[in-house]
Amino acid sequence: MGIRLNYADIWQELARAFPERPAVIGAGEQLTYAGLAARAGALASLLHEDGLRPGDRIAIFMHNRPEYLVTLFAALSRGLTPVPINFRYRASELAALLEDCRPAAVVFAASTAAVIDELPEAARSGVRMWLRVDDEQRPGAPRRDERPFTDIRAHAAALPGRAASDGELFLYTGGTTGRPKAVVWGADDLLDVQLYAIYGAIGLETPSSLADVVRIARDPGTPTPVTMPLAPLMHGTALFNTMNALVLGGTVVLMPTARFDPDVALDLAREHRVSRLILAGDAIAGPLADAADGSPDPALPHLRSVISSGMRFSDPVKARLHALGELAIVDLLASTEGGPYAVATSTSAADLPAPLRLLPGAVVLDDDGAEVQDVPGARGLLAFRGTLPRGYHGDPAKTAEVFRVIRGHRHVVAGDLVEVREDGAIELLGRGSAVVNTGGEKVYPAEVEEALLSHPQVEDAVVFGLPDPRFGESVAAVVAVAEGADVDAATLSAHVDALLAGYKKPRLIDIRRTLERSPSGKVDMRRLQRELGARVPSAR
Repeated sequence: MGIRLNYADIWQELARAFPERPAVIGAGEQLTYAGLAARAGALASLLHEDGLRPGDRIAIFMHNRPEYLVTLFAALSRGLTPVPINFRYRASELAALLEDCRPAAVVFAASTAAVIDELPEAARSGVRMWLRVDDEQRPGAPRRDERPFTDIRAHAAALPGRAASDGELFLYTGGTTGRPKAVVWGADDLLDVQLYAIYGAIGLETPSSLADVVRIARDPGTPTPVTMPLAPLMHGTALFNTMNALVLGGTVVLMPTARFDPDVALDLAREHRVSRLILAGDAIAGPLADAADGSPDPALPHLRSVISSGMRFSDPVKARLHALGELAIVDLLASTEGGPYAVATSTSAADLPAPLRLLPGAVVLDDDGAEVQDVPGARGLLAFRGTLPRGYHGDPAKTAEVFRVIRGHRHVVAGDLVEVREDGAIELLGRGSAVVNTGGEKVYPAEVEEALLSHPQVEDAVVFGLPDPRFGESVAAVVAVAEGADVDAATLSAHVDALLAGYKKPRLIDIRRTLERSPSGKVDMRRLQRELGARVPSAR
């Protein structure tokens, strides 16, 4: 049975339990648990004095910094709604989200000020406070309505005795099939959905009260992770795993700049004895492995786990990370809307390829809504039941489509089509909506993508359908190859043809240097389909 607790209440209690324990290391400073609580309390006072009240939203537009966690702590404590936003967005993208969520305050890094300055007045409407974190010299003159984050120093550290019970968290989806949508989580529901990740995954008892949470964190036998999120905190996996580390009384180590530098990451991991890395597949793991290979001392002896989600994490790259030490690689299948659904865990290169196994709460549903996860060979849609978000902000139709009551239980239906294997593991076939129907034959994009990725010069690939006058749809692919690679579409087509049935072979292959994935690992499929469709007369 789960519990309803606010992360802010937990962190406040832990600040009392071990005030001098390091909580956050980053931006050239170390914040203890007491220091983190004090800054969060000062910010909470500033926000309250400026008129923000429970239910108001506070957008966070910056890279991973201590102020990110201070803002999150302060907002949750006061019943405000934190809204993490991709710090790489341009003005038009940021404006669209601000007009959607209508925050009362925006906390932003000075390095993003040029984007802030370009915002139209419509996006600024309703924002009472623009709070600037000076990660660098602000370009241009500060606006009259902004103030430095350091203004919190003049305010008393006043956290409420208990966090407001009606707080929320907005997490925006990747937006690869349209404008990003805000998934609305109840603040008191967040911990419940993370209980397995925090406790069960490492063999700890599940707490039933705030006192239990504190007792477990104080127990000398509890592993206290030193966690370094290399993926941005606006990415749910990085955000939740960072928050979870602070529930166990661990320490969070942050990169010094927005730019990912694998050599710096390795140095920090060694200096602070990092035990857990949070990343986003090959995009981060590959350069990290390259940097380790070029280091005179590649080992990371204190590293015990690597957690990834939201992006392809290939077995060759996993094997290279396993060479860094005795560590577990946890490759999660999750979504902003719920889960996690499944995990592929390996403890050495010998475990690869690791089977993808369902996690508690995850089910496979057939076309009639019946659960078939215990039926070998069955195919169905991946779903999750348990503690779930309240839905999408301002979109009841999409909420009803994705969050469905099936046989008396509320589920989130991810849209991923899977097949149950004989050993109980599942195989991901692709998005149910993305299955290509060509001449009456179903082609699962994931299968074709894996075939393409098995070619030594292919680094990334996506597969989708394009309209075809004869077959209904034809299979198309966009492929990223290594720099200087000598490979053409005909070679790749023949490579797939040798591995899969002929009807699965892409009829159109576009070769590029990169797929331009978002920080959360998503590809803009609509754009790629438009671009390739323009080259096929029948697809126009």
